[in-house]
Amino acid sequence: MREKKTETILEVRDLKKMYMKNDGKPHTAVNGISFDLMKGEIFSFLGPNGAGKSTTINMLTAQLTPTDGEILFQGKSLKDNPTFAKSKVGVVAQHNNLDRGLTARENMIYHGRYFGMTEADATQKADELLESFGLTDWKNDYVKSFSGGMAQRLKIARAIMHQPEILFLDEPTTGLDPAYREILWQHVLRLNKEHKTTVFLTTHYMEEPERFSDRVAIYNKGAIKALGTVEDLRKMVPSQTIISIVLDAINDEVIKDVKLLSDVKDVKVKDEKTFIVYAENSQKVLNELLTLIDKKRLNLESINLSATTLDDIFIHLTTNDIKND
Repeated sequence: MREKKTETILEVRDLKKMYMKNDGKPHTAVNGISFDLMKGEIFSFLGPNGAGKSTTINMLTAQLTPTDGEILFQGKSLKDNPTFAKSKVGVVAQHNNLDRGLTARENMIYHGRYFGMTEADATQKADELLESFGLTDWKNDYVKSFSGGMAQRLKIARAIMHQPEILFLDEPTTGLDPAYREILWQHVLRLNKEHKTTVFLTTHYMEEPERFSDRVAIYNKGAIKALGTVEDLRKMVPSQTIISIVLDAINDEVIKDVKLLSDVKDVKVKDEKTFIVYAENSQKVLNELLTLIDKKRLNLESINLSATTLDDIFIHLTTNDIKND
């Protein structure tokens, strides 16, 4: 069990961000959210695409001005002390923000020097990280020639050059193969353990927060739907066992009939072919589902019985919102 974190490093109070859309109508991207980050914790901020996660990170890292609310970094107002806050954080953004006119090694050294490292230390650390992320053979190549996966590895290596106090990872493993995903997490966990680095993670790979996070926030449509440990969130799901059914197509009548089955606690539609059944007596419900599917002559593509995962929790807390977009 990970050590409980008690020292607050970042406080977020009633944070809000509104935009004016192209049609002139206002859009609320972040709608008055509040939470704290504890020093040394790994905190996952999970939500669908377009939910406002990157907007939130941009405000927390002083790259975007909030419409309203307050952010305190180590007790100091982020609004009044943006330079102080920026010096303490590392960011792996979704977009490619590398300097395309510099080589990989130059990107790394420049970043280290910007954050106060000596040239000798920056050079040594850059070479170590470039080797770790498999980029040594391309260290003198210009970044503009890099593939998406290579650029992503370089962005991650650069972000951890100066051992930040808070590391913001915005979908960092997208485009990485499994081997480099593991390398990333080796570095992140080492920073977290040895330097008490706080990690703020967004990802669509649900096994990552399930393996590594101290706490998880489920976020959608500008609001935090739930916040706590994975075990805390698991208790919000109607059952600890779920049945996932994939048909060639589903309709409202099918879902209505499934909901009427005994011991079915809830049903969530994931997409046009898949729905999730939360069952109290899973084996009994599974047999009833198979009977129903056969009786209605539905084309079953797959059916799976499993223990509740973070992915299931996420679907349970956000599916209805996604369907209503």
